[in-house]
Amino acid sequence: MRHSLFDFCVSMSRRQKRWTLFWIDCICAVLAFSLAVIIVTGQFPDTGRLRDMTLLTAAILPVTASMTVYLGLHRVKLNAYQLPSLINSSLVAVAIGTAGLTTSVIAGASLPAGIFPVLSMMFMILTVGSRMILRSVLIWIYRSKQNRKRVLIYGAGQTGQQLAAALATDTEIQPVAFVDDNPTLQGLTIGGLVVHAQYSVPDLVVRHRIDHVVLAMPSVSRAMQQRIAARLRAMGCDVHALPSFADLVSKDELVRQIAPLELSDLLGRNRLEDELPGITDAYAGRNILVTGAGGSIGSEICRQLISCKPASLILLDHSEHSLYAITRDLQDTSTTIPVIPVLGSVGEAALIRDVIATYGIDVVLHAAAYKHVPLVERNMIEGIRNNVLGTKILADEAKLAQVERFILISTDKAVRPVGIMGCSKRLAEMIVQDLATRSTSTAFSIVRFGNVLGSSGSVIPLFQDQIARGGPVTLTHDDVTRYFMTLSEAVRLVLLAGTFTRGGDVFVLDMGAPVPIRKVARQMIEAAGYTVRDAENPRGDIEIVVTGLRPGEKLHEELLIGSDMLTTPHPKILRAQEGHLSELEMASVLQSLRRAIDARDLEAMSNLLERWVENARTLDMASAKT
Repeated sequence: MRHSLFDFCVSMSRRQKRWTLFWIDCICAVLAFSLAVIIVTGQFPDTGRLRDMTLLTAAILPVTASMTVYLGLHRVKLNAYQLPSLINSSLVAVAIGTAGLTTSVIAGASLPAGIFPVLSMMFMILTVGSRMILRSVLIWIYRSKQNRKRVLIYGAGQTGQQLAAALATDTEIQPVAFVDDNPTLQGLTIGGLVVHAQYSVPDLVVRHRIDHVVLAMPSVSRAMQQRIAARLRAMGCDVHALPSFADLVSKDELVRQIAPLELSDLLGRNRLEDELPGITDAYAGRNILVTGAGGSIGSEICRQLISCKPASLILLDHSEHSLYAITRDLQDTSTTIPVIPVLGSVGEAALIRDVIATYGIDVVLHAAAYKHVPLVERNMIEGIRNNVLGTKILADEAKLAQVERFILISTDKAVRPVGIMGCSKRLAEMIVQDLATRSTSTAFSIVRFGNVLGSSGSVIPLFQDQIARGGPVTLTHDDVTRYFMTLSEAVRLVLLAGTFTRGGDVFVLDMGAPVPIRKVARQMIEAAGYTVRDAENPRGDIEIVVTGLRPGEKLHEELLIGSDMLTTPHPKILRAQEGHLSELEMASVLQSLRRAIDARDLEAMSNLLERWVENARTLDMASAKT
């Protein structure tokens, strides 16, 4: 029965609904007049009065119809029928009462004059009552067809009350109760909802099958909201926050879910615009190879390249799981662009040669590298083998195959390195710089930038895990700073820089000002709803512990080896003027490196790096175990 009524209501056109309300007002006018006559005279009208009533009805109906249409009462939705509409209905009631009285006097009708004020009152009661009843019936019908989400409102202040009132007639969301920390409100009933204490939340969630908890406390600090949200989530609640209704109007905000601090907020500068000129044309219709495609940077490169509509996208990675994940992601995104996964290492020359030849590669984006500093420092040989010799193999094969462009993704750790990781990346840069001087067909370039927010090698995921476990958050040094850039921003600039190359360029991305890592840790702790435990606040939630700089780690990172910088067509991309080894020097270094790797001679390798990598500081051999 309910389902048939629901289908009938949904099938009605807007025009049909308007005509329904129009005829309801007309019927209410006739019925009000009849009831007024009976109430005032105390009896059913006789034959003479029926003639007078027919005459007066003929005068009342046109006034009702014309006033209803003029005031637009038939166009007012039932849920929107409030005070302004009530005033308009009262104007119609006064008009039909006046019209009836005037017609009665002119026609000399035998009806008492007291009928017409009662007529106006009865019309108001009937027209308003019919709309209220009809709205209740429709809400009942609509709700019976849908599974409404049950919401608990945390905060019984003005914003919470406004939210409850707004949801009172909603067909999809049902407010169940209030929760408030104010003892003076607890136990009261506001807007038909009982206000409960905070400790009652677990019972309310179970007893009322709560789907969501809405924090309606916009005046409370964000840190306090995060703290409350963290407690509620621990109870298994899905938590959302609501700004004040004044903010909704003035700032055009929407209801937003409580979330950790936006990573871009840590930058302290404006984010890059979403669109960059020239990227699409440079990569459209090309066969593109991305190495390290399953990593955080490589996978983002692939996602952005898909929108450029390349002829094909070849993904190379030695991690089966990572390669499978990014391949599935890209194939779900685009079904028209061939996405080809290749499982293997950049250190396998035969594989690289076969991939470039088979797929006719036009562009290579080389993002495959070991980048976790502690791991590379403890696994020196494999770090050098992958980051240096792997780059050499890939770059050589790209040159031999006359690939159009080769772009190396580098890091600020390559500048004045203090460990194996930085030395390996700087050597990879010099390999590319050397090949660029002898290549007439392949444009080689390097893009160097600092930490990418949220990448697997960034400190941000580490802090997030430590905060989730309740701390402590580990900091290597009180004064340590790092450059940061969002992942999508860095990749867009990498792709754009690759279109600027003239051969052998070292592009440096404008990372803004370096950010103190202690500041980052404190912001992330407070954004998660906790307080920092220190000497000033011994009762805080999470402590920041200084552990000391790790092997291969610097206090402050740098982006430039020298001081010479040139501009490019984009203000956030600069071109560094940096020297490199000659062809003979580079060949000698690589030959010596291969011998050291084959002999697993860590000391010879360390001496070699310190000699040939400019500004490299003494390497810590105690940490290099393999």
